[in-house]
Amino acid sequence: MKTIRRLIYREAATGVAFVTLAFLALFFFFDMVDELRWVGRASEAGYTLSYALLYVALSLPAHLYELLPITVLIGTIFVMARLAQSSEFTIMRTSGLGPWRALRTLLVLGCAFVIVTFAVGDYLAPLSDRAAQLVKARRTGQISAGATGAWLKERQGDHSVAVNVRALDPNGHMRGVRVFEFDAQGRIAATVQAERGEFAPDGEGWNLEGVRRSVFHHGSASPGALTSMAGGGAAAPRVERLQAPDYRWPTRISTDMVAASLLKPDKMATIDLFQYIRHLEANGQSAQKYEIEFWRKVFYPLSCLVMVVLSLPFAYLHFRSGGIAGYVFGGVMAGISFFLLNNVFGYAGNLQNWSPWLTAAAPGLIYSLLSLGAFGWLVLRR
Repeated sequence: MKTIRRLIYREAATGVAFVTLAFLALFFFFDMVDELRWVGRASEAGYTLSYALLYVALSLPAHLYELLPITVLIGTIFVMARLAQSSEFTIMRTSGLGPWRALRTLLVLGCAFVIVTFAVGDYLAPLSDRAAQLVKARRTGQISAGATGAWLKERQGDHSVAVNVRALDPNGHMRGVRVFEFDAQGRIAATVQAERGEFAPDGEGWNLEGVRRSVFHHGSASPGALTSMAGGGAAAPRVERLQAPDYRWPTRISTDMVAASLLKPDKMATIDLFQYIRHLEANGQSAQKYEIEFWRKVFYPLSCLVMVVLSLPFAYLHFRSGGIAGYVFGGVMAGISFFLLNNVFGYAGNLQNWSPWLTAAAPGLIYSLLSLGAFGWLVLRR
């Protein structure tokens, strides 16, 4: 039986590796074609073809993480169908490989793919994506997200603060920093605009440069800064404007939080997502999108188990000559449908405010029921 298991593991690993390399080559080609539009432009003069190749190569681990459940399904379907077509699986069955033992064998193989998917998604992909962003930033000048950059919020006593960082440069310094401070009544108390900023070494503040600060004194709310309105009555607000070459702004917003808000949620590690969710909740911000992505990070590697179970019924089919191609094509369609369903549930859950863990688990649960149904009908009852 050990010989049979080694044969199945070797064939499945080879098939999955071949399919994965084929898909990665396809994505590399498409990404490279898309990246060529930035090569040699006047504004991107330092961004040459070699840097574009490096950037696309560093983006491959993120594609690998997205593709692994699909390639596991296609690769194992191809192997199981080929073993059935050549009657090798029939010989294995007569040698004592029953349905439940075959299922356990594939589940062990699926657990190995789960570990690989988790390692790629939680360690390799975030590191390579940050390296890719750094390569591009060194040639184009900055890392930014959208038209306005990153927005963060923090509570400081009875005050609240909204912070905008337009971009990060390759050295980790902030550009275009704006800070909006609000008092306990929700009125704007002060604004700070800085050309540049960097994180203090002690992690308890930001050192800002080229600062313009405006302080709003709202009548009696600021003793000593009252200005009476003409004809008597309530005091009018007064704006005090200050300029300074540097300014120390106290905050607990760290480098990782700014980087997390500049990166897409699916590019972050699980622990980084968890810490960022806690920061958002502590400051009264919506964390729905990040919670869904966190649970997707938890459940997505487990999809490999579902895929190997879904491939097992193909070993019990009877194939005519050349009929294997149609079943492999069906596996490709099933993998693509899983990928699309996973994205649809993520967007729908965010719009409809569904439970994050259920939204992330739903595609895997649906395909688990399908795979177990196919296994029960085709393997056990026939």
